[in-house]
Amino acid sequence: MSVVISVLLVLVMLGVLSTAHELGHFFVAKLLKVKAYEVSIFVGPVLFKWHRNGVDYSIRCIPIGAYVRFSEIDDEGKPVESDDPSLLINQPRWRRLIIAVAGPLVNLFLGMLIFFVFSLATGYTPLNVGVAEEGSQLYGQEYTPGDKICAIDGRSVYTSDELSIYFQMKGELDPVVLTLKSEKTGEKYDVTLTPVITRYPRIGITRMGDEFSDKEGWELVETWNEETPVLKKGDVLLSIDGHSTKDSEDASNYLSECKEGEMVHVVYLREGLEGEQEGDVKVFGVDTVNSLGTNLEEHEVRSFKEFLGAAEYSLKMPLSILRMTGVVISNAFKGEVEAYKVVSGPVGVVNVVDTVVSSEDVGTGIKVSTLVMLAGMISVALTISNLLPLPGLDGAQIIILVVEMVIGRKLPRKAENIITIVGFFVLIGLVILAFASDIAKIIFEGW
Repeated sequence: MSVVISVLLVLVMLGVLSTAHELGHFFVAKLLKVKAYEVSIFVGPVLFKWHRNGVDYSIRCIPIGAYVRFSEIDDEGKPVESDDPSLLINQPRWRRLIIAVAGPLVNLFLGMLIFFVFSLATGYTPLNVGVAEEGSQLYGQEYTPGDKICAIDGRSVYTSDELSIYFQMKGELDPVVLTLKSEKTGEKYDVTLTPVITRYPRIGITRMGDEFSDKEGWELVETWNEETPVLKKGDVLLSIDGHSTKDSEDASNYLSECKEGEMVHVVYLREGLEGEQEGDVKVFGVDTVNSLGTNLEEHEVRSFKEFLGAAEYSLKMPLSILRMTGVVISNAFKGEVEAYKVVSGPVGVVNVVDTVVSSEDVGTGIKVSTLVMLAGMISVALTISNLLPLPGLDGAQIIILVVEMVIGRKLPRKAENIITIVGFFVLIGLVILAFASDIAKIIFEGW
């Protein structure tokens, strides 16, 4: 059932975003006194239709797209040629260019608006570094809490999301140079973060944070102790050698003092079994790299300064998305990222949405905010994809118009045909790549 809901959510999301795109073309055309014959919100069979000021409007039943028709169509479905000066085809190139760019720009502005509203409602995370926890790589370094991260290893960063991507891509054992900007003086300085490896005793569990769990102990979300697989995902660990997990700090401290290879006695609850269960688990050692310590504090918008900060974050997000996309693609060509992880088709988008919708570990508010953020990212992605010089996309028309404006004449029909044919095969290749990528993700990573 969650998959069906996810498919519907994706369809509606894409339908709304593509409708905004087409309405951008339409309203700019109206401002420039360019005639439109039809505006369709969504596609498929007509649900509602009306006629106003020479334009046929309709709302259709399949929410996967929209379109604006700027020419009259004959009985054979071909555009009717006319010398009517109000038609798009007869407009000066600069007007046609503005109308062509309007659609992608609407998606861009809509994405930024979504990010801005999201920031106002839930807060935003600027790049100002907080106080580093003891033992982290930043702890003890000469820096001032509140200073802003400007770059990592010489690469400028604009948002916390971009910073997270760069941290994830770097080797866990590789040192990293942070460039910080002083909030007081405005001067920039570098801080080098050097990883430190420490071996910790573990019993092979990952637990849910106390703030997210209402259980009477540690709720286990993952287990990996293959030698003594006593505990399982979903268990509630009550105690370790008599140390109650209700006192998380005491239980954690006790476990950290255990010796590698010794056995500890655990008491736990398991769904489907009555009463408390018991067993012995072997302690093993795990090499762990200390945390970076680059704690970024989330800001709630409660002042005009924070309002401006949210606006700045929203304006920078599209640029960050473009830069992150470029970095991931570059790493794929270098062989540092599996190629199938770079591109996602419709199946991949549904998979992401289904992961959010079907998750039982997060509340409705977090699910809604995640989907809203995803909608903003897809809107920006539509801006980028629609500017690609491929047939059927605005980018192809924009490129042709710009070239014609430069050379001062219309491109030869042969040149247009070559561009269309080459672009068509590239487009088909991208579609195949997207679906192949989705299939590969399902095969290697599961749905």
